[in-house]
Amino acid sequence: MVDVGKPTRVLLGSGGIATEDRKALYRSLVSGHFSDCNEVVFVPFASHDHSGYTSRMQEFLGGTGQNLVGLHESNDPIEVISRADAIYVGGGNSFLLIRDLHDRGLVAPIREAVLSGVPYLGVSAGANVASPTMMTTNDMPIVYPPSFESFGAVPFQINPHYYPGRIQFMEDGVSYDHFGETRSQRISEYQMQFETPVIGMWEGSFVHWDGTMGRLFGRATAFRVGEGPVEFEDGVTFDGSLCLL
Repeated sequence: MVDVGKPTRVLLGSGGIATEDRKALYRSLVSGHFSDCNEVVFVPFASHDHSGYTSRMQEFLGGTGQNLVGLHESNDPIEVISRADAIYVGGGNSFLLIRDLHDRGLVAPIREAVLSGVPYLGVSAGANVASPTMMTTNDMPIVYPPSFESFGAVPFQINPHYYPGRIQFMEDGVSYDHFGETRSQRISEYQMQFETPVIGMWEGSFVHWDGTMGRLFGRATAFRVGEGPVEFEDGVTFDGSLCLL
């Protein structure tokens, strides 16, 4: 039974935490998000190496004080989720992640836990699957999931690792543009089929969602059907339709 009286505690990160400033922001936000949690259930299914991934993420958390428990270690993962203090879904391949979540019967239990107020952290693929579906992922379909349905912890779609404009690459010391489709073009293709708003989260950015309002840390671009892209700056707040508050 979902406890509708409790606010949702969702923290979503785009990934790309490569600089010291981004690492510091990540650890600060995560520490605050899990401040009243001693143990965090880590969902490593976006990677093939479940144990190694869990260990690496424990090291990356640094001195935040939370202990990660890999969900792959349990013979009854649904029971583990039902009594979890907090849930952290890591990044990797969204197709692999959502397939394994469906195969293990975990989509509905995690959704119920998060909507009941259990703190949720999702980074990259873990942020993508917090959406109603995983259809705005950037990943290759390396496996075939039974459904694209995701947690629906937030009412909008998330495109992690969003890059504005064309991607540049270097060859022999010369910078070139890649002239394939941009991320905004891919998102517009999605919105020709679906009206759900999409937030493209720039590298190193985070969104905190409490069930009715989101707050951005970093930068993002919002896409709503029938409108042009809207740039979101650090610190803005918005509703479930990605309208600025």
